[in-house]
Amino acid sequence: MAVPDRRAIERDWRERGFSCGLWVDPPGQVWEDYVHSVDELVLVLQGNLEVEVGGETKRLSAGDECFIPAHQFHTVRNVGGGEARWLYGYREIGEGE
Repeated sequence: MAVPDRRAIERDWRERGFSCGLWVDPPGQVWEDYVHSVDELVLVLQGNLEVEVGGETKRLSAGDECFIPAHQFHTVRNVGGGEARWLYGYREIGEGE
């Protein structure tokens, strides 16, 4: 699968009221039990992630997007054999309310 167009994703997320940043994680990286006061989006550019939200686990690969509601504990794991590059965005305060 082709790498998703980051600029197009940034435009789309901005229109939906979200910021957009990039994480680059080594194999085996785990971000465990995080919680935010705003909604979050995650989209994989390269590699494979496992995202656990509210007891449900989703496996994501390039182009897959996951919505994480505000106040939900979540864990993100790089479950691939290589580096994972993924976008994350938080709903801007005052958007979508």
